[in-house]
Amino acid sequence: MKKIFKSDKKILFLILTICAMSFLLSKLNAAETISQENKILIESVIELVKNEYIDEINEDEIIESAINGMLQSLDPHSIYFSPEKFKELKNDTKGEFGGLGIEVTMEKGLIKVISPIDGTPAQKRGVLGGDLITHINKESILGKNLSEVVTLMRGKPKTNIEITIVRDGIENGFDLLITREIIKIPGILVRVEGDTKDIGYLRVSAFNERTAKRLYKEILNFEINPLNKIESYILDLRRNPGGLLSQAIEVSNLFIDKGQIVSTKRPRFDATISEYRAKKGDLISGKPLLVMVNGGSASASEIVAGALQDNNRAIILGTKTFGKGSVQTLFPIKKNKLFFSSDDKLGAVKLTTAEYFTPSGKSIQARGIRPDIRIEQEIGNDMDLDSFLVGETQLNKYIENKESQSKLKSGSSAYIPKDKNKDVQLIQAIDILSGLNREITKRRNLK
Repeated sequence: MKKIFKSDKKILFLILTICAMSFLLSKLNAAETISQENKILIESVIELVKNEYIDEINEDEIIESAINGMLQSLDPHSIYFSPEKFKELKNDTKGEFGGLGIEVTMEKGLIKVISPIDGTPAQKRGVLGGDLITHINKESILGKNLSEVVTLMRGKPKTNIEITIVRDGIENGFDLLITREIIKIPGILVRVEGDTKDIGYLRVSAFNERTAKRLYKEILNFEINPLNKIESYILDLRRNPGGLLSQAIEVSNLFIDKGQIVSTKRPRFDATISEYRAKKGDLISGKPLLVMVNGGSASASEIVAGALQDNNRAIILGTKTFGKGSVQTLFPIKKNKLFFSSDDKLGAVKLTTAEYFTPSGKSIQARGIRPDIRIEQEIGNDMDLDSFLVGETQLNKYIENKESQSKLKSGSSAYIPKDKNKDVQLIQAIDILSGLNREITKRRNLK
Protein backbone atom coordinates (compact mmCIF):
# COMPACT_ATOMS: atom_id res chain seq x y z
CA MET A 1 0.00 0.00 0.00
CA LYS A 2 2.81 2.41 0.84
CA LYS A 3 4.41 1.85 -2.57
CA ILE A 4 1.08 2.51 -4.30
CA PHE A 5 0.62 5.69 -2.25
CA LYS A 6 4.06 6.97 -3.23
CA SER A 7 3.34 6.18 -6.85
CA ASP A 8 0.03 8.07 -6.65
CA LYS A 9 1.83 11.10 -5.22
CA LYS A 10 4.28 11.12 -8.13
CA ILE A 11 1.45 10.87 -10.65
CA LEU A 12 -0.45 13.67 -8.92
CA PHE A 13 2.66 15.89 -8.93
CA LEU A 14 3.24 15.16 -12.63
CA ILE A 15 -0.40 16.04 -13.47
CA LEU A 16 -0.19 19.31 -11.53
CA THR A 17 3.11 20.19 -13.25
CA ILE A 18 1.63 19.53 -16.71
CA CYS A 19 -1.45 21.63 -15.84
CA ALA A 20 0.70 24.50 -14.62
CA MET A 21 2.90 24.42 -17.73
CA SER A 22 -0.17 24.29 -19.97
CA PHE A 23 -1.61 27.34 -18.18
CA LEU A 24 1.66 29.30 -18.55
CA LEU A 25 2.05 28.34 -22.20
CA SER A 26 -1.52 29.42 -22.92
CA LYS A 27 -0.76 32.80 -21.34
CA LEU A 28 2.46 33.15 -23.33
CA ASN A 29 0.70 32.21 -26.55
CA ALA A 30 -2.02 34.77 -25.79
CA ALA A 31 0.62 37.46 -25.28
CA GLU A 32 2.31 36.48 -28.57
CA THR A 33 -1.08 36.57 -30.31
CA ILE A 34 -1.76 40.09 -29.03
CA SER A 35 1.72 41.18 -30.14
CA GLN A 36 1.20 39.63 -33.56
CA GLU A 37 -2.22 41.25 -33.85
CA ASN A 38 -0.73 44.67 -33.13
CA LYS A 39 2.03 44.08 -35.67
CA ILE A 40 -0.54 43.12 -38.30
CA LEU A 41 -2.62 46.20 -37.40
CA ILE A 42 0.33 48.57 -37.90
CA GLU A 43 1.35 46.94 -41.17
CA SER A 44 -2.26 46.99 -42.40
CA VAL A 45 -2.64 50.72 -41.71
CA ILE A 46 0.67 51.51 -43.44
CA GLU A 47 -0.35 49.41 -46.44
CA LEU A 48 -3.76 51.08 -46.54
CA VAL A 49 -2.20 54.56 -46.51
CA LYS A 50 0.29 53.62 -49.22
CA ASN A 51 -2.42 52.21 -51.49
CA GLU A 52 -5.43 54.42 -50.86
CA TYR A 53 -4.25 57.87 -49.68
CA ILE A 54 -5.11 60.75 -52.01
CA ASP A 55 -1.45 61.70 -52.59
CA GLU A 56 1.64 59.59 -53.05
CA ILE A 57 3.46 59.18 -49.75
CA ASN A 58 7.02 58.46 -48.68
CA GLU A 59 7.18 55.32 -46.55
CA ASP A 60 10.20 56.50 -44.54
CA GLU A 61 8.40 59.74 -43.63
CA ILE A 62 5.19 58.13 -42.40
CA ILE A 63 7.13 55.53 -40.40
CA GLU A 64 9.14 58.31 -38.74
CA SER A 65 5.92 60.20 -37.99
CA ALA A 66 4.35 57.05 -36.55
CA ILE A 67 7.32 56.47 -34.27
CA ASN A 68 7.29 60.07 -33.05
CA GLY A 69 3.53 59.92 -32.49
CA MET A 70 3.98 56.84 -30.32
CA LEU A 71 6.84 58.36 -28.30
CA GLN A 72 5.16 61.73 -27.81
CA SER A 73 2.05 59.99 -26.48
CA LEU A 74 4.23 58.80 -23.57
CA ASP A 75 5.71 62.08 -22.28
CA PRO A 76 7.02 65.45 -23.59
CA HIS A 77 10.68 64.38 -23.73
CA SER A 78 10.71 61.04 -25.57
CA ILE A 79 11.40 61.46 -29.29
CA TYR A 80 12.93 59.82 -32.35
CA PHE A 81 15.89 61.45 -34.13
CA SER A 82 16.54 60.72 -37.78
CA PRO A 83 20.24 60.28 -38.69
CA GLU A 84 20.51 63.95 -39.66
CA LYS A 85 18.81 65.18 -36.49
CA PHE A 86 20.86 62.80 -34.35
CA LYS A 87 24.01 64.36 -35.80
CA GLU A 88 22.69 67.84 -34.93
CA LEU A 89 21.96 66.70 -31.37
CA LYS A 90 25.55 65.53 -30.91
CA ASN A 91 26.76 68.92 -32.14
CA ASP A 92 24.52 70.65 -29.56
CA THR A 93 26.19 68.93 -26.60
CA LYS A 94 29.61 69.99 -27.88
CA GLY A 95 28.55 73.59 -27.36
CA GLU A 96 28.38 74.87 -30.94
CA PHE A 97 25.59 74.76 -33.54
CA GLY A 98 23.67 76.98 -35.94
CA GLY A 99 20.31 78.51 -35.07
CA LEU A 100 18.52 80.99 -32.80
CA GLY A 101 19.69 79.95 -29.34
CA ILE A 102 16.55 78.90 -27.45
CA GLU A 103 15.65 75.88 -25.33
CA VAL A 104 12.15 74.75 -26.28
CA THR A 105 9.52 72.08 -25.66
CA MET A 106 6.07 71.21 -27.01
CA GLU A 107 2.86 72.42 -25.37
CA LYS A 108 -0.59 71.84 -26.89
CA GLY A 109 0.84 71.50 -30.39
CA LEU A 110 2.86 74.73 -30.12
CA ILE A 111 6.49 75.41 -29.27
CA LYS A 112 7.03 76.83 -25.79
CA VAL A 113 10.27 78.62 -24.99
CA ILE A 114 11.84 77.40 -21.75
CA SER A 115 14.59 79.98 -21.95
CA PRO A 116 16.78 81.82 -24.45
CA ILE A 117 20.51 81.15 -24.14
CA ASP A 118 22.60 84.11 -23.03
CA GLY A 119 24.09 86.20 -25.82
CA THR A 120 22.26 84.45 -28.67
CA PRO A 121 20.16 86.02 -31.48
CA ALA A 122 16.92 84.99 -29.77
CA GLN A 123 17.86 86.67 -26.51
CA LYS A 124 19.08 89.81 -28.26
CA ARG A 125 15.78 90.11 -30.16
CA GLY A 126 13.76 89.81 -26.94
CA VAL A 127 12.49 86.21 -26.95
CA LEU A 128 11.40 85.33 -23.40
CA GLY A 129 10.86 82.18 -21.39
CA GLY A 130 7.16 81.29 -21.58
CA ASP A 131 6.70 82.59 -25.15
CA LEU A 132 4.70 80.36 -27.50
CA ILE A 133 5.88 80.08 -31.11
CA THR A 134 2.92 79.50 -33.45
CA HIS A 135 4.36 80.11 -36.94
CA ILE A 136 7.72 79.96 -38.68
CA ASN A 137 8.00 82.10 -41.80
CA LYS A 138 4.20 82.51 -41.79
CA GLU A 139 3.70 78.71 -41.79
CA SER A 140 1.75 77.21 -38.88
CA ILE A 141 3.64 74.62 -36.82
CA LEU A 142 0.48 72.76 -35.79
CA GLY A 143 0.80 69.10 -36.72
CA LYS A 144 4.61 69.16 -36.65
CA ASN A 145 6.62 67.42 -33.94
CA LEU A 146 9.33 69.07 -31.86
CA SER A 147 12.18 67.68 -33.92
CA GLU A 148 10.66 69.01 -37.18
CA VAL A 149 10.19 72.50 -35.74
CA VAL A 150 13.73 72.63 -34.37
CA THR A 151 15.01 71.69 -37.83
CA LEU A 152 12.97 74.54 -39.37
CA MET A 153 14.46 77.04 -36.95
CA ARG A 154 17.98 76.04 -37.84
CA GLY A 155 19.73 77.02 -41.04
CA LYS A 156 22.78 78.61 -42.53
CA PRO A 157 24.38 81.46 -40.53
CA LYS A 158 23.42 84.99 -41.65
CA THR A 159 20.05 83.81 -42.99
CA ASN A 160 16.82 85.28 -41.63
CA ILE A 161 13.86 83.53 -40.05
CA GLU A 162 10.56 85.03 -38.97
CA ILE A 163 8.81 83.55 -35.95
CA THR A 164 5.33 84.43 -34.69
CA ILE A 165 5.06 84.70 -30.91
CA VAL A 166 2.09 84.63 -28.58
CA ARG A 167 2.86 86.09 -25.16
CA ASP A 168 0.65 86.31 -22.08
CA GLY A 169 -0.37 89.87 -21.35
CA ILE A 170 -0.20 90.90 -25.02
CA GLU A 171 -3.52 90.68 -26.84
CA ASN A 172 -2.24 89.82 -30.31
CA GLY A 173 0.60 87.67 -31.56
CA PHE A 174 3.57 89.42 -33.13
CA ASP A 175 6.38 88.60 -35.53
CA LEU A 176 10.10 88.70 -34.85
CA LEU A 177 12.70 88.66 -37.62
CA ILE A 178 15.86 86.95 -36.35
CA THR A 179 19.17 86.37 -38.12
CA ARG A 180 20.58 82.91 -37.53
CA GLU A 181 24.11 82.61 -36.15
CA ILE A 182 26.51 79.88 -35.18
CA ILE A 183 25.47 79.34 -31.58
CA LYS A 184 28.49 79.08 -29.34
CA ILE A 185 26.98 78.33 -25.97
CA PRO A 186 28.92 80.64 -23.64
CA GLY A 187 28.44 78.36 -20.66
CA ILE A 188 30.38 80.49 -18.15
CA LEU A 189 30.38 84.20 -17.27
CA VAL A 190 32.34 85.47 -14.26
CA ARG A 191 32.84 88.78 -12.49
CA VAL A 192 33.45 90.24 -9.04
CA GLU A 193 30.49 91.61 -7.06
CA GLY A 194 29.95 93.45 -3.77
CA ASP A 195 30.97 96.88 -2.46
CA THR A 196 34.31 95.50 -1.29
CA LYS A 197 34.75 93.26 -4.37
CA ASP A 198 34.83 90.10 -2.28
CA ILE A 199 32.09 88.03 -3.97
CA GLY A 200 32.88 85.82 -6.94
CA TYR A 201 29.94 85.71 -9.36
CA LEU A 202 29.74 82.54 -11.50
CA ARG A 203 27.05 82.44 -14.18
CA VAL A 204 26.48 78.99 -15.75
CA SER A 205 24.01 79.22 -18.64
CA ALA A 206 24.20 75.62 -19.92
CA PHE A 207 25.82 72.27 -19.16
CA ASN A 208 27.77 71.21 -22.25
CA GLU A 209 30.99 69.22 -22.64
CA ARG A 210 33.18 72.18 -21.62
CA THR A 211 31.23 73.55 -18.64
CA ALA A 212 32.96 71.90 -15.67
CA LYS A 213 36.45 72.41 -17.10
CA ARG A 214 35.84 76.10 -17.78
CA LEU A 215 34.23 76.66 -14.39
CA TYR A 216 37.18 74.95 -12.69
CA LYS A 217 39.62 77.34 -14.43
CA GLU A 218 37.57 80.42 -13.52
CA ILE A 219 37.29 79.44 -9.85
CA LEU A 220 40.99 78.62 -9.69
CA ASN A 221 41.78 82.06 -11.09
CA PHE A 222 39.69 83.66 -8.33
CA GLU A 223 41.36 81.53 -5.66
CA ILE A 224 45.03 81.87 -6.62
CA ASN A 225 45.10 85.41 -8.00
CA PRO A 226 46.61 87.62 -5.25
CA LEU A 227 44.66 90.61 -6.57
CA ASN A 228 41.38 88.87 -5.73
CA LYS A 229 40.05 88.81 -2.17
CA ILE A 230 37.08 86.51 -2.70
CA GLU A 231 35.33 85.48 0.52
CA SER A 232 32.17 83.91 -0.94
CA TYR A 233 30.55 82.89 -4.22
CA ILE A 234 27.29 83.19 -6.17
CA LEU A 235 26.50 80.36 -8.57
CA ASP A 236 23.81 81.67 -10.92
CA LEU A 237 21.82 78.82 -12.52
CA ARG A 238 18.77 80.90 -13.42
CA ARG A 239 17.35 80.30 -16.88
CA ASN A 240 19.80 77.41 -17.34
CA PRO A 241 17.85 74.69 -19.21
CA GLY A 242 20.31 71.93 -18.29
CA GLY A 243 22.41 69.66 -20.48
CA LEU A 244 24.76 66.78 -19.74
CA LEU A 245 24.38 64.77 -16.53
CA SER A 246 28.15 64.19 -16.40
CA GLN A 247 28.74 67.95 -16.29
CA ALA A 248 26.14 68.46 -13.53
CA ILE A 249 27.99 65.87 -11.44
CA GLU A 250 31.40 67.43 -12.10
CA VAL A 251 30.16 70.95 -11.32
CA SER A 252 28.57 69.76 -8.06
CA ASN A 253 31.81 68.02 -7.17
CA LEU A 254 33.72 71.32 -7.39
CA PHE A 255 31.95 72.41 -4.17
CA ILE A 256 31.32 69.15 -2.27
CA ASP A 257 33.86 67.02 -0.39
CA LYS A 258 31.68 64.01 0.28
CA GLY A 259 28.16 62.64 0.09
CA GLN A 260 25.76 61.75 -2.69
CA ILE A 261 25.21 64.09 -5.62
CA VAL A 262 22.29 62.41 -7.37
CA SER A 263 20.76 59.01 -7.98
CA THR A 264 18.58 57.69 -10.77
CA LYS A 265 15.69 55.34 -10.11
CA ARG A 266 12.98 53.68 -12.12
CA PRO A 267 9.84 53.88 -9.94
CA ARG A 268 8.22 51.18 -12.06
CA PHE A 269 10.63 48.62 -10.57
CA ASP A 270 11.30 50.49 -7.29
CA ALA A 271 15.02 50.10 -7.94
CA THR A 272 18.01 52.43 -7.96
CA ILE A 273 19.73 52.32 -11.34
CA SER A 274 22.77 54.42 -10.52
CA GLU A 275 24.17 56.58 -7.75
CA TYR A 276 26.79 59.29 -8.06
CA ARG A 277 28.87 60.35 -5.07
CA ALA A 278 31.24 63.29 -4.52
CA LYS A 279 35.00 62.96 -4.45
CA LYS A 280 37.10 64.94 -2.01
CA GLY A 281 38.10 68.36 -3.30
CA ASP A 282 35.97 71.42 -2.46
CA LEU A 283 37.65 73.93 -4.75
CA ILE A 284 36.58 76.97 -2.68
CA SER A 285 37.56 75.38 0.65
CA GLY A 286 34.19 75.70 2.36
CA LYS A 287 33.63 79.38 1.59
CA PRO A 288 29.98 80.51 1.67
CA LEU A 289 28.11 79.61 -1.52
CA LEU A 290 24.73 80.90 -2.69
CA VAL A 291 22.94 79.35 -5.67
CA MET A 292 20.34 81.35 -7.62
CA VAL A 293 17.53 79.50 -9.44
CA ASN A 294 14.21 80.27 -11.12
CA GLY A 295 11.59 78.60 -13.31
CA GLY A 296 14.05 78.41 -16.20
CA SER A 297 16.46 76.28 -14.16
CA ALA A 298 15.88 72.75 -15.39
CA SER A 299 17.35 69.26 -15.46
CA ALA A 300 21.13 69.45 -14.82
CA SER A 301 20.64 72.80 -13.04
CA GLU A 302 18.20 71.15 -10.65
CA ILE A 303 20.62 68.30 -9.99
CA VAL A 304 23.35 70.76 -8.96
CA ALA A 305 20.99 72.88 -6.83
CA GLY A 306 19.51 69.77 -5.16
CA ALA A 307 22.93 68.30 -4.41
CA LEU A 308 24.28 71.50 -2.87
CA GLN A 309 21.07 72.06 -0.89
CA ASP A 310 20.75 68.54 0.53
CA ASN A 311 24.44 68.40 1.45
CA ASN A 312 24.03 71.70 3.34
CA ARG A 313 26.70 73.22 1.15
CA ALA A 314 24.80 76.19 -0.27
CA ILE A 315 21.90 78.57 0.27
CA ILE A 316 19.38 78.32 -2.57
CA LEU A 317 17.73 81.65 -3.46
CA GLY A 318 15.10 82.54 -6.05
CA THR A 319 11.93 80.75 -7.12
CA LYS A 320 10.92 77.12 -7.66
CA THR A 321 12.74 75.37 -10.50
CA PHE A 322 11.26 73.86 -13.68
CA GLY A 323 10.78 70.31 -12.37
CA LYS A 324 12.34 68.38 -15.26
CA GLY A 325 13.54 65.39 -13.26
CA SER A 326 13.19 62.61 -15.81
CA VAL A 327 16.15 60.80 -17.33
CA GLN A 328 16.32 60.37 -21.10
CA THR A 329 18.56 57.68 -22.55
CA LEU A 330 19.71 57.78 -26.17
CA PHE A 331 19.43 54.47 -28.00
CA PRO A 332 21.12 54.56 -31.43
CA ILE A 333 19.04 52.47 -33.84
CA LYS A 334 19.76 51.29 -37.36
CA LYS A 335 17.06 52.18 -39.82
CA ASN A 336 16.52 48.61 -41.00
CA LYS A 337 15.54 47.61 -37.45
CA LEU A 338 12.64 50.04 -37.69
CA PHE A 339 11.46 48.98 -41.16
CA PHE A 340 13.36 51.79 -42.90
CA SER A 341 14.60 51.23 -46.42
CA SER A 342 18.25 52.12 -45.73
CA ASP A 343 20.60 51.05 -42.93
CA ASP A 344 23.70 53.04 -43.82
CA LYS A 345 23.22 55.60 -41.04
CA LEU A 346 22.12 55.62 -37.43
CA GLY A 347 19.15 57.40 -35.96
CA ALA A 348 18.31 57.33 -32.26
CA VAL A 349 15.42 57.09 -29.85
CA LYS A 350 15.57 59.41 -26.83
CA LEU A 351 13.46 57.54 -24.30
CA THR A 352 12.52 58.44 -20.73
CA THR A 353 13.95 55.62 -18.64
CA ALA A 354 14.24 56.88 -15.04
CA GLU A 355 13.91 59.82 -12.63
CA TYR A 356 16.48 61.92 -10.80
CA PHE A 357 16.46 61.87 -7.00
CA THR A 358 18.26 64.34 -4.75
CA PRO A 359 20.54 63.08 -1.93
CA SER A 360 17.62 63.31 0.54
CA GLY A 361 15.63 60.90 -1.66
CA LYS A 362 13.21 63.40 -3.24
CA SER A 363 12.25 63.09 -6.88
CA ILE A 364 12.82 66.27 -8.89
CA GLN A 365 10.23 65.27 -11.49
CA ALA A 366 7.19 67.58 -11.66
CA ARG A 367 8.23 69.06 -8.31
CA GLY A 368 11.43 71.02 -8.83
CA ILE A 369 13.79 72.41 -6.20
CA ARG A 370 12.29 74.76 -3.64
CA PRO A 371 14.63 77.61 -2.70
CA ASP A 372 15.61 78.22 0.93
CA ILE A 373 14.96 81.92 0.36
CA ARG A 374 12.10 82.72 -2.01
CA ILE A 375 12.55 86.00 -3.86
CA GLU A 376 10.29 87.03 -6.77
CA GLN A 377 11.50 89.47 -9.38
CA GLU A 378 9.82 92.87 -9.59
CA ILE A 379 8.49 93.85 -13.00
CA GLY A 380 7.03 96.98 -14.53
CA ASN A 381 3.31 97.74 -14.76
CA ASP A 382 3.39 97.06 -18.51
CA MET A 383 4.53 93.45 -17.98
CA ASP A 384 2.77 90.33 -16.70
CA LEU A 385 4.85 88.01 -14.49
CA ASP A 386 2.69 85.04 -15.57
CA SER A 387 3.89 85.50 -19.14
CA PHE A 388 7.32 84.26 -18.04
CA LEU A 389 5.93 81.22 -16.20
CA VAL A 390 7.46 77.88 -17.24
CA GLY A 391 7.39 74.45 -15.64
CA GLU A 392 7.17 70.73 -16.30
CA THR A 393 3.59 70.49 -15.06
CA GLN A 394 2.47 72.87 -17.82
CA LEU A 395 3.48 70.33 -20.47
CA ASN A 396 1.16 67.77 -22.04
CA LYS A 397 1.59 64.18 -20.89
CA TYR A 398 4.13 65.11 -18.22
CA ILE A 399 5.10 62.28 -15.87
CA GLU A 400 3.51 62.88 -12.49
CA ASN A 401 5.51 62.81 -9.28
CA LYS A 402 4.57 59.51 -7.63
CA GLU A 403 5.65 60.77 -4.19
CA SER A 404 3.39 63.82 -4.18
CA GLN A 405 -0.03 63.35 -2.60
CA SER A 406 -1.46 66.38 -4.37
CA LYS A 407 -0.91 67.75 -7.86
CA LEU A 408 1.49 70.55 -7.05
CA LYS A 409 2.73 72.73 -9.89
CA SER A 410 6.41 72.90 -10.66
CA GLY A 411 8.27 75.83 -12.14
CA SER A 412 7.89 79.59 -11.78
CA SER A 413 8.86 82.76 -13.63
CA ALA A 414 12.04 82.63 -15.71
CA TYR A 415 12.29 86.43 -15.90
CA ILE A 416 15.67 88.12 -15.31
CA PRO A 417 15.94 91.90 -15.84
CA LYS A 418 18.58 92.96 -18.37
CA ASP A 419 19.69 95.73 -16.00
CA LYS A 420 21.43 94.06 -13.05
CA ASN A 421 20.56 97.08 -10.91
CA LYS A 422 16.91 95.98 -11.21
CA ASP A 423 17.67 92.30 -10.58
CA VAL A 424 16.09 91.90 -7.13
CA GLN A 425 17.31 88.32 -6.73
CA LEU A 426 20.92 89.25 -7.46
CA ILE A 427 20.75 92.30 -5.19
CA GLN A 428 19.44 90.16 -2.32
CA ALA A 429 22.10 87.50 -2.94
CA ILE A 430 24.87 90.13 -2.80
CA ASP A 431 23.40 91.64 0.39
CA ILE A 432 23.27 88.24 2.12
CA LEU A 433 26.84 87.30 1.19
CA SER A 434 28.18 90.78 1.98
CA GLY A 435 26.78 90.38 5.49
CA LEU A 436 28.38 86.95 5.84
CA ASN A 437 31.69 88.29 4.53
CA ARG A 438 31.69 91.11 7.10
CA GLU A 439 31.09 88.57 9.85
CA ILE A 440 33.91 86.34 8.54
CA THR A 441 36.29 89.32 8.45
CA LYS A 442 35.29 90.38 11.98
CA ARG A 443 35.93 86.89 13.39
CA ARG A 444 39.25 86.66 11.58
CA ASN A 445 40.39 89.98 13.07
CA LEU A 446 39.49 88.81 16.58
CA LYS A 447 41.83 85.84 16.39
